[in-house]
Amino acid sequence: MTDQDTLGPEDAKIITLARSSRARTGAAEGAAVRDTDGRTYSATTVDLPSLRLTALQAAVAAAVSSGAEGLEAAAVVTAADAVDAESVAAVRDLTAGAPVFRVDAAGDLRETV
Repeated sequence: MTDQDTLGPEDAKIITLARSSRARTGAAEGAAVRDTDGRTYSATTVDLPSLRLTALQAAVAAAVSSGAEGLEAAAVVTAADAVDAESVAAVRDLTAGAPVFRVDAAGDLRETV
């Protein structure tokens, strides 16, 4: 577990974006990613009859569809005890070592994957 005070301002920003996305829509999860150019993308859980994505998968898809070639970091706000393996895999498809911050609804950092 990583102490939230050690996170830089850019990491805190994606945590804030993930929290606000989730709060705005009332979704199960909210996520945000920062690409290697410093651009950020946020998304929430997609749960349609024909399409299901975790919030982190949706944020990665938004980044990729905008031309991102790599990620610096990702954050997911979830009540789950761990980040879904498929979500982490989506981040790792772009950048093997990018940290994934798991945060609770209050914004407290619970884990860095």
